[in-house]
Amino acid sequence: MTEGKLILAATPIGSSRDASESLRTLLGGADIVAAEDTRRAVKLLRRLDVTARGRIVSYFEGNEAERTPELVAAAEAGGVVALITDAVMPSVSDPGYRVVTAFLEAGLPVTALPGPSAVLTALAVSGLPVDRFCFEGFLPRKPGERRRRLDALAAEERTMVLFEAPHRLAEFLADASAALGGGRRVAVCRELTKPHEEVFRGSLDEARAWAAEGVRGEVTVVVAGATLDDITPDDALALVRARIADGMKLSAAVAEVAAITGTRRKELYAAAVADKEGRA
Repeated sequence: MTEGKLILAATPIGSSRDASESLRTLLGGADIVAAEDTRRAVKLLRRLDVTARGRIVSYFEGNEAERTPELVAAAEAGGVVALITDAVMPSVSDPGYRVVTAFLEAGLPVTALPGPSAVLTALAVSGLPVDRFCFEGFLPRKPGERRRRLDALAAEERTMVLFEAPHRLAEFLADASAALGGGRRVAVCRELTKPHEEVFRGSLDEARAWAAEGVRGEVTVVVAGATLDDITPDDALALVRARIADGMKLSAAVAEVAAITGTRRKELYAAAVADKEGRA
């Protein structure tokens, strides 16, 4: 019997010409192609001139729980399961994590077929430092939760990569400007590798103005990391406030923020106590 396995397959983020021969072979030969959107999967196969030998089934956020055991059972019977999402690598802000853990728990092989990456492509063209970076994915949709998350990122020294929906971009950039400082450098990448690709490079304030009239298409945002010069006393206090909101004790929050920002601990503690009393 053929050894069953799960293969996470990266699909093109733009032009189908970016698809590898390995992807074509996998999609044509897999026993099951689990797709985030079966209609898009069929269109991709048509563009690649590939005929799927196996079944094409849906696998998205709404049916992950019920579909996962079926995919595991297929692999246990010797089947090769290919998982694809609408673009790029499954499980990176897309469905995939649940099935990966289920396969590993069942002792079944899991591997990946690499390909185009919106994260790395955006980093490469951003013009920002790429020696150290972190991926934050999509921030919370609710404004209050998003602002608290941005407050917590104010002292992050690594370049940050985020995804955002086009209709929320202007609001996100306004919140980022308030939390990180309007002068912080940013690259907003729209429709990467597609005919209407556009990369806006400038400050957060400039990006906010640019996006005010609306932006269309897939968006990846790359934000420069903080330097000590970027951290103001108000920024440090906001970081303490965010940590307290997440359940950390005031003294521990002050110690942590002081360590990562270079702020004087005693002064920050006094400001945090005054802030807490003022909010009581």
